[in-house]
Amino acid sequence: MSLSHQAVGEDFVNTGYFGDVAIKGYDPVAYFVDGKATEGSDRFSHRWLGATWRFASAEHRDLFIKDPSRYAPQYGGYCADGVSFGTVTTNVDPRAWRIIDGKLYISYDPGAAEGMEKNASKVPDSQKHWADVQQTLISEKVHKQWQ
Repeated sequence: MSLSHQAVGEDFVNTGYFGDVAIKGYDPVAYFVDGKATEGSDRFSHRWLGATWRFASAEHRDLFIKDPSRYAPQYGGYCADGVSFGTVTTNVDPRAWRIIDGKLYISYDPGAAEGMEKNASKVPDSQKHWADVQQTLISEKVHKQWQ
């Protein structure tokens, strides 16, 4: 069984256990522009990489559309702390976040977000393990398709 590149890429956006909304409906642009976690609205949404991204305003949505890679969280919004250990953690708290070197990292709780910022090895460790985590996500998708 082969998966298309598009189908595989879609799996790398964390939409939780149900639905297709990225980062639990929080506005990815608000972290950068407003410096805080802000819930997005159905009125201002955009489809990207097989997920629905919500925004607090049309302006934020338009900024995202122009450069989604700039605003999207690292590792598809999976817990960056979990990725630093080579694991997949789907359950994240969009209010547990940090911007490090211009990149957004979402974690499962505030302590993990703080650890991402304070422990200099966390970001390089997560970058090192991301390829393995992606393979885990692909394996889980293939397994679900065969069931």
